[in-house]
Amino acid sequence: MTEELFREEPYRRETTAEVVAVSPAGVRLDRTVFYPRGGGQAGDAGVLVTSGGKEIAIADTVKSPGEGPGEGERGILHVPAPGQEALLEALRPGETVTARIDWDRRHRHMRFHTATHLLCAIVPHQTNGCSITAQYARLDFDMVEPLEKEVLERELARLVAEGHDVRTVWITDEELDTKPELVRTMSVKPPRGLGRVRLLEIDGVDLQPCGGTHVANTRE
Repeated sequence: MTEELFREEPYRRETTAEVVAVSPAGVRLDRTVFYPRGGGQAGDAGVLVTSGGKEIAIADTVKSPGEGPGEGERGILHVPAPGQEALLEALRPGETVTARIDWDRRHRHMRFHTATHLLCAIVPHQTNGCSITAQYARLDFDMVEPLEKEVLERELARLVAEGHDVRTVWITDEELDTKPELVRTMSVKPPRGLGRVRLLEIDGVDLQPCGGTHVANTRE
């Protein structure tokens, strides 16, 4: 499996990595800073820089389906932008590349994703949909009564200004079973079967399973 550096180091912008497999669908590496599309958050874009200094533009990042040459294990697929065919053909398994994300795009994802957690803390309802891109974030709540825009804006501004620390914590599958109230999403369930579950904690504000990338403090 691909080593997912973004899980514990969301501010890390690049890493050296070894090419595991290359296909027209994309490039698999042994480790990466690129977040793959999932949980409502868009995948990262950026470049893979070869040992010869050539840049392969990456338009998206997705979870590998586990099919095709060199893709027997589940991993992360770096999807090339159009026009990268010649550079892909020259890339070989075992070669070392530098994986570098589009930081401005990622940072917007991190800010928007953290903001949706603040919104979860303000609106006391389950969510049944989410979309986080570099242009906007959307959160769908399972509810019928209207919300007051002015109240939401005021409460979001307050939580941002208070500067709450944001961190990742882990609990076991068994601990999650005893605290079902932590799961706020109806449409996406936290991954199980690995023995532990990743939680996103906003100090004093929100705690729930989440695999995305976030800022370190709500002021950001």
